[in-house]
Amino acid sequence: MNLVKFDGMNLAKNQIATMVKSAFEKAIAAGELPQPEVMKDFVVEIPQDLRNGDFSTNAAMVNSKAFKSNPRAIATAIMKYMEFDGTFFERAELAGPGFINFFLGKEYFETVVRAVLENGENYGRTEYGQGKRYNVEFVSANPTGPMHLGNARGGALGDILAECLDWAGYEVTREFLINDAGNQIEKFGMSLEGRYMQLFDESYPFDESYYQGADIIARAKEFQAIHGDSFVNKTVDERKQALIEYALPRNVADMKAHLEKYRIEYDVWFSEQAMRDKGDVEKAIAILTENGYTYEKDGALWYKGTALGEEKDEVLVRANGISTYFAADIAYHYDKLVTRSFDKAINVWGADHHGHVARMKTAMTALGLDASKLDVVLMQLVKLIGDAKDENGNVILDESGKPKKTEIRMSKRTGKAIQLVDLLDEIPIDAARFFFNTREPNTHLIFDLDLAIQENSENPVYYVQYAHARICSILRQLEKENLTAEGIENADLSLLADPAEIELIRTLSYMPGEIIAAGKAYDPSKITKYSITLATQFHRFYNACRVKGEDEALSKARLALCVATKHAIANCLKIMNITIPQQM
Repeated sequence: MNLVKFDGMNLAKNQIATMVKSAFEKAIAAGELPQPEVMKDFVVEIPQDLRNGDFSTNAAMVNSKAFKSNPRAIATAIMKYMEFDGTFFERAELAGPGFINFFLGKEYFETVVRAVLENGENYGRTEYGQGKRYNVEFVSANPTGPMHLGNARGGALGDILAECLDWAGYEVTREFLINDAGNQIEKFGMSLEGRYMQLFDESYPFDESYYQGADIIARAKEFQAIHGDSFVNKTVDERKQALIEYALPRNVADMKAHLEKYRIEYDVWFSEQAMRDKGDVEKAIAILTENGYTYEKDGALWYKGTALGEEKDEVLVRANGISTYFAADIAYHYDKLVTRSFDKAINVWGADHHGHVARMKTAMTALGLDASKLDVVLMQLVKLIGDAKDENGNVILDESGKPKKTEIRMSKRTGKAIQLVDLLDEIPIDAARFFFNTREPNTHLIFDLDLAIQENSENPVYYVQYAHARICSILRQLEKENLTAEGIENADLSLLADPAEIELIRTLSYMPGEIIAAGKAYDPSKITKYSITLATQFHRFYNACRVKGEDEALSKARLALCVATKHAIANCLKIMNITIPQQM
């Protein structure tokens, strides 16, 4: 059996599907079941209680109408013809109203361990995605100011999702859209211009709609330090343009630096302005017009979204001739799906963009594209909490003796909303990437700052990292006692029969499927949760089964299981781009 890119759970499910279909055919041929007009698809799943079997199928139940018989009678008929030779299964049992439960044999568990050992640092990779080209765009923060807490969650989510898709066999491009054109850049320039002029005249007007952040003042002062008052007597437009040309690339460079600190590296930094300069917005609008989805009104050009079920139409080009952000966004996605030919464009957006999702999808339809090629992951808000403290800085305890928690709204450093760079100064990057990925994207996330810096088993990232470090420590100790990993590929793995060993191996076998599921559902928290489960199963195994002190063959088999688990935990951490410690 080829163990490269081995997915044991999927392989076992496919074996059951083949066995059941073959049994149906034989039962029909023997006259024990009538010839149905149409058979329904059935599912193969893992039961909640594994004492009832390793897998279960509802094949008999969903086809009761097709065979005009009760499910138990159908299941009884096909079980006569179930053949287990050449499969991982040793038997099947009829249960309840017609479920068929399947039980794995020893060969399956041996094969899983050998597959992990053989694949090593690549265990968990599959070819499920068949090389399809996926673009994952995430963060894409406005370059007019610093990145915030939502960008911290979006960064971890998008980066780990992209890695899950890569491991699942897709060709993935990580992308950041630089919104360096349009109204927000105009507002950015006017804000800088106002703050620059106030350095020379405090009464210089500054509109309340301008950006109010300290970062704008800082950039204006930097510009003054270089150019002095040489721009004071120039026109507003000249000052504004010079300040934009100075500040914008520096803001983008800061974004890149902060994201790299967060261990995020993009394949593409896509400039909206460069796209506009190429005429791509006009090209997209021309296609919409040709397809009958634009009209003129009040001197502006409108997108006829209502023709595709939208609540209202949207402006594409204002009366002043300037195209809108919506028009640019349409052109940008046309570029992804047509010009660059991605099979799928995945955007990670904040939940406040919910209303924009349907608009973008209908716009893809209006362009003549398959709207299903655009998927949006909506990410909910983050709530920061920490230990409540009294006026003397002492932690306040609750009735159970644990620290009371309080919400943290402001940065200690700036007194303003917490920025990404603030967070990365406060807590380990490993903890940030792990914690932001502990919940599904569409659920609110509570981030405990004090828990994130703890170095004990209550901190989940520490718990997983400790499992890997513990295995490394075990291997070093065993080597001192002359029990090395040399030759473990030839260990007699049939000796691994203890329930704790079986459960650990079963958990190892889930890994490729969990990665695929994370990619399909756009939910990389599945990997975070899986890594905790895997660490837990290892600790249970090690507490129940002695590696050293048993007979040599069993010790070698258990050592092989330790090494296999080490590979799997390391690969989980690698997917999350979290430090893989050798000791702690």
